[in-house]
Amino acid sequence: MWKSLCKWLLYRCMGWTCNVTEPHPDKYIICFAPHTSNWDFIIGQLYSGAAGFRSNFLMKKEWFFWPLGPLFRRLGGIPVWRSKHCHLTDVMAEEARSMPTFHLCISPEGTRSRTAEWKKGFYYIAQKAGLPILLYGVDYDKRLIQCTKTIVPNGDIDGQMAEIKRYYKDFEGKNPGKFTVGEL
Repeated sequence: MWKSLCKWLLYRCMGWTCNVTEPHPDKYIICFAPHTSNWDFIIGQLYSGAAGFRSNFLMKKEWFFWPLGPLFRRLGGIPVWRSKHCHLTDVMAEEARSMPTFHLCISPEGTRSRTAEWKKGFYYIAQKAGLPILLYGVDYDKRLIQCTKTIVPNGDIDGQMAEIKRYYKDFEGKNPGKFTVGEL
Protein backbone atom coordinates (compact mmCIF):
# COMPACT_ATOMS: atom_id res chain seq x y z
CA MET A 1 0.00 0.00 0.00
CA TRP A 2 2.74 2.51 1.01
CA LYS A 3 4.81 1.70 -2.09
CA SER A 4 1.82 2.22 -4.38
CA LEU A 5 0.91 5.49 -2.69
CA CYS A 6 4.47 6.82 -3.01
CA LYS A 7 4.62 5.83 -6.69
CA TRP A 8 1.28 7.48 -7.38
CA LEU A 9 2.24 10.72 -5.61
CA LEU A 10 5.77 11.02 -7.01
CA TYR A 11 5.29 9.82 -10.57
CA ARG A 12 1.64 10.43 -11.44
CA CYS A 13 0.71 13.49 -9.36
CA MET A 14 4.06 15.29 -9.23
CA GLY A 15 5.36 14.19 -12.65
CA TRP A 16 8.81 12.92 -11.62
CA THR A 17 10.75 10.22 -13.49
CA CYS A 18 13.79 8.24 -12.47
CA ASN A 19 16.90 6.91 -14.15
CA VAL A 20 18.55 4.53 -11.72
CA THR A 21 21.02 2.11 -13.28
CA GLU A 22 23.29 1.33 -10.31
CA PRO A 23 22.79 -1.83 -8.24
CA HIS A 24 21.97 -1.42 -4.55
CA PRO A 25 23.98 -3.88 -2.44
CA ASP A 26 23.12 -4.69 1.17
CA LYS A 27 25.30 -1.83 2.45
CA TYR A 28 25.92 1.57 0.86
CA ILE A 29 26.04 5.32 1.31
CA ILE A 30 23.82 7.56 -0.81
CA CYS A 31 25.38 10.89 -1.70
CA PHE A 32 22.31 13.06 -2.42
CA ALA A 33 22.61 16.45 -4.19
CA PRO A 34 21.72 19.16 -4.86
CA HIS A 35 20.13 19.98 -1.50
CA THR A 36 18.60 23.46 -1.80
CA SER A 37 15.13 23.06 -0.26
CA ASN A 38 13.16 21.13 2.35
CA TRP A 39 11.29 19.65 -0.62
CA ASP A 40 14.38 17.48 -1.24
CA PHE A 41 13.52 15.52 1.89
CA ILE A 42 9.95 14.91 0.70
CA ILE A 43 11.09 13.89 -2.79
CA GLY A 44 13.69 11.55 -1.27
CA GLN A 45 11.17 9.94 1.08
CA LEU A 46 8.65 9.44 -1.73
CA TYR A 47 11.32 7.99 -4.00
CA SER A 48 12.63 5.51 -1.40
CA GLY A 49 9.04 4.52 -0.59
CA ALA A 50 8.25 4.01 -4.28
CA ALA A 51 11.46 2.04 -4.83
CA GLY A 52 10.77 -0.11 -1.78
CA PHE A 53 13.81 0.60 0.36
CA ARG A 54 14.45 2.52 3.55
CA SER A 55 17.47 4.70 4.12
CA ASN A 56 18.63 6.42 7.27
CA PHE A 57 19.64 10.06 7.00
CA LEU A 58 21.59 12.58 9.01
CA MET A 59 19.83 15.78 10.05
CA LYS A 60 20.77 18.60 12.38
CA LYS A 61 19.48 18.02 15.90
CA GLU A 62 17.41 21.22 15.85
CA TRP A 63 14.79 19.43 13.71
CA PHE A 64 14.20 16.76 16.34
CA PHE A 65 11.67 18.68 18.45
CA TRP A 66 8.13 17.57 19.30
CA PRO A 67 6.19 16.52 17.23
CA LEU A 68 8.70 16.23 14.36
CA GLY A 69 11.43 14.41 16.34
CA PRO A 70 9.57 11.09 16.74
CA LEU A 71 8.43 11.27 13.10
CA PHE A 72 11.96 11.89 11.78
CA ARG A 73 13.35 9.06 13.93
CA ARG A 74 10.66 6.70 12.63
CA LEU A 75 11.57 7.67 9.06
CA GLY A 76 15.23 6.87 9.76
CA GLY A 77 16.56 10.20 10.98
CA ILE A 78 19.75 10.40 12.98
CA PRO A 79 20.25 13.72 14.82
CA VAL A 80 23.62 15.42 14.40
CA TRP A 81 25.10 17.80 16.96
CA ARG A 82 27.19 19.93 14.61
CA SER A 83 28.84 21.86 17.45
CA LYS A 84 30.27 18.70 19.05
CA HIS A 85 33.23 16.77 17.72
CA CYS A 86 31.99 13.27 18.46
CA HIS A 87 33.75 11.26 15.72
CA LEU A 88 30.45 10.64 13.95
CA THR A 89 32.22 9.10 10.95
CA ASP A 90 33.81 6.47 13.21
CA VAL A 91 30.51 5.73 14.95
CA MET A 92 28.61 5.40 11.65
CA ALA A 93 31.34 3.26 10.06
CA GLU A 94 31.34 0.91 13.05
CA GLU A 95 27.55 0.65 12.87
CA ALA A 96 27.78 -0.10 9.14
CA ARG A 97 30.32 -2.86 9.74
CA SER A 98 28.22 -4.47 12.48
CA MET A 99 24.85 -4.44 10.67
CA PRO A 100 23.72 -6.95 8.02
CA THR A 101 22.25 -4.07 5.99
CA PHE A 102 23.14 -0.40 6.08
CA HIS A 103 21.72 2.41 3.93
CA LEU A 104 22.64 5.97 4.82
CA CYS A 105 21.73 9.07 2.80
CA ILE A 106 23.86 12.19 3.21
CA SER A 107 23.84 15.53 1.43
CA PRO A 108 27.48 16.51 0.86
CA GLU A 109 26.71 20.21 1.03
CA GLY A 110 25.60 19.82 4.65
CA THR A 111 23.21 22.77 4.24
CA ARG A 112 20.51 24.12 1.96
CA SER A 113 22.57 27.28 1.47
CA ARG A 114 25.11 27.83 -1.29
CA THR A 115 28.51 26.40 -0.40
CA ALA A 116 31.45 25.35 -2.54
CA GLU A 117 33.05 23.55 0.43
CA TRP A 118 31.31 20.20 0.57
CA LYS A 119 31.49 18.03 3.68
CA LYS A 120 33.51 14.84 3.32
CA GLY A 121 31.96 12.81 6.13
CA PHE A 122 30.00 10.59 3.73
CA TYR A 123 33.26 9.69 1.99
CA TYR A 124 35.06 8.91 5.27
CA ILE A 125 32.19 6.72 6.51
CA ALA A 126 32.19 4.78 3.23
CA GLN A 127 35.98 4.45 3.23
CA LYS A 128 36.20 3.30 6.88
CA ALA A 129 33.38 0.79 6.44
CA GLY A 130 34.36 -0.38 2.94
CA LEU A 131 31.07 0.75 1.37
CA PRO A 132 30.24 2.01 -2.12
CA ILE A 133 28.82 5.50 -2.56
CA LEU A 134 25.77 5.73 -4.83
CA LEU A 135 25.50 9.17 -6.44
CA TYR A 136 21.84 10.25 -6.42
CA GLY A 137 20.94 13.54 -8.07
CA VAL A 138 17.64 15.39 -8.22
CA ASP A 139 16.92 17.74 -11.10
CA TYR A 140 13.85 19.89 -10.54
CA ASP A 141 13.92 21.36 -14.04
CA LYS A 142 13.70 17.90 -15.63
CA ARG A 143 11.77 16.38 -12.69
CA LEU A 144 14.37 13.62 -12.69
CA ILE A 145 15.88 11.46 -9.96
CA GLN A 146 19.07 9.88 -11.23
CA CYS A 147 21.70 7.42 -9.99
CA THR A 148 24.04 6.34 -12.79
CA LYS A 149 27.36 6.28 -10.97
CA THR A 150 28.90 4.53 -7.97
CA ILE A 151 32.15 5.56 -6.34
CA VAL A 152 34.25 3.09 -4.37
CA PRO A 153 36.51 5.10 -2.04
CA ASN A 154 40.19 4.48 -2.81
CA GLY A 155 41.75 7.07 -0.49
CA ASP A 156 42.28 9.73 -3.20
CA ILE A 157 39.74 12.01 -1.55
CA ASP A 158 40.58 15.13 -3.56
CA GLY A 159 40.42 13.31 -6.89
CA GLN A 160 37.25 11.43 -6.02
CA MET A 161 35.52 14.51 -4.56
CA ALA A 162 36.25 16.32 -7.85
CA GLU A 163 34.76 13.34 -9.72
CA ILE A 164 31.66 13.45 -7.49
CA LYS A 165 31.25 17.21 -8.02
CA ARG A 166 31.58 16.76 -11.81
CA TYR A 167 28.73 14.24 -11.67
CA TYR A 168 26.44 16.80 -10.02
CA LYS A 169 27.45 19.92 -11.95
CA ASP A 170 24.49 19.85 -14.36
CA PHE A 171 21.74 19.05 -11.84
CA GLU A 172 19.33 21.89 -11.04
CA GLY A 173 18.05 22.12 -7.49
CA LYS A 174 14.70 23.51 -6.40
CA ASN A 175 16.50 26.80 -5.72
CA PRO A 176 19.28 26.82 -8.37
CA GLY A 177 21.06 29.84 -6.92
CA LYS A 178 21.75 27.89 -3.72
CA PHE A 179 23.76 25.13 -5.46
CA THR A 180 27.35 25.11 -6.59
CA VAL A 181 30.03 22.49 -7.03
CA GLY A 182 32.69 25.20 -6.74
CA GLU A 183 35.75 25.27 -8.97
CA LEU A 184 36.64 21.95 -10.56
